[in-house]
Amino acid sequence: MTATTLFYIIIAVIILDFIVDKILDALNAAHYNDPIPAELTDVYDEEAYIKSQRYKATNYKFGVITSTFSLVLTLAFLLLDGFEFVDTIARSYSDNSIVIAFIFFGIIMLGSDLLTTPFSYYQTFVIEERFGFNKTSKKTFLLDKLKGLVMMGIIGGGLLAVIIWFYEVTGTNFWLYAWALVAVFSIFANLFYARLIVPLFNKQTPLEAGVLREKISAYANSVGFNLDKIFVIDGSKRSTKANAYFSGFGSEKRVTLYDTLVKDLDNEEIVAVLAHEVGHYKKKHIIFNMVASLLLTGLTLYILSIFISNPLLSNALGVAIPSFHVGLIAFGLLYSPISELTGFVMNHFSRKFEYQADDYAKNTYKSEPLVSSLKKLSKNSLSNLTPHPAYVWVHYSHPTLLERIRNLRT
Repeated sequence: MTATTLFYIIIAVIILDFIVDKILDALNAAHYNDPIPAELTDVYDEEAYIKSQRYKATNYKFGVITSTFSLVLTLAFLLLDGFEFVDTIARSYSDNSIVIAFIFFGIIMLGSDLLTTPFSYYQTFVIEERFGFNKTSKKTFLLDKLKGLVMMGIIGGGLLAVIIWFYEVTGTNFWLYAWALVAVFSIFANLFYARLIVPLFNKQTPLEAGVLREKISAYANSVGFNLDKIFVIDGSKRSTKANAYFSGFGSEKRVTLYDTLVKDLDNEEIVAVLAHEVGHYKKKHIIFNMVASLLLTGLTLYILSIFISNPLLSNALGVAIPSFHVGLIAFGLLYSPISELTGFVMNHFSRKFEYQADDYAKNTYKSEPLVSSLKKLSKNSLSNLTPHPAYVWVHYSHPTLLERIRNLRT
């Protein structure tokens, strides 16, 4: 195979991925106006339903614009030898492969961020604002961007540096050491995410003593679940949308409630939502997801190790001097169909796990408070009640609202 052939394969993969996504999006959009199933007629009143239709249609049109822009930008960058241009700049500053990779990815990431920030700004301050979701100030928006870039530079740059060093020292066996590094980092991040990362973006406060905390504690005790750390996060500083999640394990195990969730749901509904989350923990879904993620990472790194030394990867992107960092870009583009496939498989397991967690909540607490909470959360986020089955099959990590309610009531 020649570099030119591989280049056209990369182009074909990018275009095919775009076409498949747009077909699925169009199929989904065609079902926006389907009749609402009888079980869901109480989710929206007429005014709210019209608003939800407008919200979905607006996001669909905006998504077509942003994804088309991304496609055109990517293809133009490839056709105009953009990677060669950036690599030449990076090499003009250093002969060290790690420093070159830092500069190379730094330029690409900053350039990408600058080009996509206007779209992100419009999404937040125009679309989300228009439909009553946005609570983010421009200062918070900017600080989030800066913090994200700094974290990406420190964490992503640090991991990249060590992996390149592994490659230079051990050759194609680097994937084993890289895999061990990613595994340790992933476990550490999962364990201390709430303690180290969340405070950079949000304020967390322990749930105050009262009826809600007593109800949560009583339920946790009834199922033999030690839950001392219950926190409320100020999600309302960015959006009116609500959420709740578990993080950590062992002594670092904690549940976090968005303040919007506490505001929108009554105490019974909140406990039912937490019973669902406890179900994930009891059914060992968190451990499964972590192990599966690490296995997929190992597989990806192993496949990368087979191809990364081949100069065809770099040459296919128009870069004359083969390197690990350019090869990594080419591999990422070629690997996207496999990544889509593994994502599809993981979504299948995720939907299955959601049913199991719902069943756990139904059997250890009550089903109706969970049903009413799901309806409220769907209404408050203007969710799509009639998604196309093919779109659900490929993209949804959760069953649809209708599927979950039918399962909870059987």
